[in-house]
Amino acid sequence: MTGPITAGVDGSQESLAALGWAAREAVRRGVALKVVHAWRSQPQEVLEAGIEGDADSQAEWVHSAVTEAVATVTARHPGLEVTTDVVEGEAVGALLAAASDADLLVLGSRGHGRIVGFLLGSVGQQVIAEATRPVVLVRAGDEASGEAAGREVVVGQQGDPEDSAAALRFAFETASARGATVRVVRAWTLPPVFAYSPGSLKLLDEAGGLEPYEKKALAAAVRPWRDRFPEVPVVEHVEMGSAGQVLLSVAGTAQMMVVGRRAHRTAVGARIGSVAHGVLHHADCPVAVVPHA
Repeated sequence: MTGPITAGVDGSQESLAALGWAAREAVRRGVALKVVHAWRSQPQEVLEAGIEGDADSQAEWVHSAVTEAVATVTARHPGLEVTTDVVEGEAVGALLAAASDADLLVLGSRGHGRIVGFLLGSVGQQVIAEATRPVVLVRAGDEASGEAAGREVVVGQQGDPEDSAAALRFAFETASARGATVRVVRAWTLPPVFAYSPGSLKLLDEAGGLEPYEKKALAAAVRPWRDRFPEVPVVEHVEMGSAGQVLLSVAGTAQMMVVGRRAHRTAVGARIGSVAHGVLHHADCPVAVVPHA
């Protein structure tokens, strides 16, 4: 990574946890941290007590709150380069623009706070679906202790090697920076026979069955990353079941979950896939959603 790590804040406990996570990751990777907040002036009746109603007062309050949040980070990491960008406007566009020149965007996973801003629940999902950079979602209460030695970086792999290359690269880079093990998970199910072509049936027969075939496919996908990151311990995990369920079954030992993302366009906008959606909602650790290259 060469660009900054960008954290979106809105004053919520989730976003402050995300800011703390982003700062620690920036220190590990030796890059700068950029803090972004998007807000819109609100009528007095929708504001919380303690925030004045006119736009200038709201802007002053927002800048003060962002400055206070950043001061906490710089006190913990005095050598970290931190910049801030407070933008009055629509949150999704501001975050996507901020992410465009960053290597990584970090957001709180749910909720909204006292800073006049955005709901990271709905905004976060839209940003994930449209971002061209990896997005990490962090829950309130996340602490550095969750990154302790022995906790793994878990990444999902599916399809051909190139299908998960971006997610694997991110997982191995993260594990290398943290001195962690990567657990690469490939889930498989029993599809109808007609789903297989004669060529794939021949490959299955040569592999000795479905599970050996899946293990060989996983080994082939992981091999380039083993070679590129020889210092990173790797566990290759093949299990029968749905991808989301299998990933969540090992989430208890994870310091981070990494999933790939293909955005699906619908009449109401872009949506993330079911696997990413399930992991985001049920995993307690930070979850990185990495767009396919």
